[in-house]
Amino acid sequence: MIDLEILDKSIRRVPDFPKPGILFYDITSVLVNPEAFKYVIDQMVSIYKDKKIDAVAGVESRGFIFAAPFAEKLGIPLILIRKKGKLPGDTYECSYSLEYGTATVEVHKADIKKGQNILVVDDLIATGGTLAAAKNLIEQGGAEVTDFFGVIGLPFLNYQKVLENCNVTTLINYDSE
Repeated sequence: MIDLEILDKSIRRVPDFPKPGILFYDITSVLVNPEAFKYVIDQMVSIYKDKKIDAVAGVESRGFIFAAPFAEKLGIPLILIRKKGKLPGDTYECSYSLEYGTATVEVHKADIKKGQNILVVDDLIATGGTLAAAKNLIEQGGAEVTDFFGVIGLPFLNYQKVLENCNVTTLINYDSE
């Protein structure tokens, strides 16, 4: 059985990526470690199996990786939150600010059902901007975000401020760059 310390050791740290001064926490090293990947999915199931969650939304692209096996294990729908222009059907969209500009995410209107309780999953929660945009999309469809889940949390970037009044769960928090 893997524990949190082993998961922590399996997360690759890449200094000065994508720009100087940034320490990038790379979850691809978790994916090549079957025990670490299984640990993450098992923890997600343990945390959420008794909550009323009707669907899980994975945020492009690494959120898909964790949301898909979780959805399969719980037998619930998987909803994809994608970058603008990647979905072929009618979509809800939401733009949000990034450090150097803006981005837009979309979800298929047909995938969101009014009244659903939806868990939003991403690999890493930093400033919370992308997740707040995902929440906006889900609410446009008349559903509710019950929780946010990330493998890694960077609370020093104040995501709690952006995601206030929401349940946020991360397996590992790093408190400085």
